[in-house]
Amino acid sequence: MVGDRVEIVVDAGGATRTWDVEATRAGRRVEIAHGRGVVEVSEVTRGGTPVRTARFMSSRVLALVEHPAATVRMSDDEAPRLPLPRPA
Repeated sequence: MVGDRVEIVVDAGGATRTWDVEATRAGRRVEIAHGRGVVEVSEVTRGGTPVRTARFMSSRVLALVEHPAATVRMSDDEAPRLPLPRPA
């Protein structure tokens, strides 16, 4: 969802560095995978194709902070749009 963001804080030898991976377009999401000493944060399309990927050594990662997108609330006057039934 647009606005999903993951902030990665990494130890850079005495200092810390921060990276942000954000879902930049509608329908994209941010996924986190870890294994074999690597943390991978990817921006992924609806179909599952990775668009951008950031990889970090897990021993250096200090924090992974997920910032979900704010949900859009509909007003009381708005109703969800449903498809109209087809005439028989």
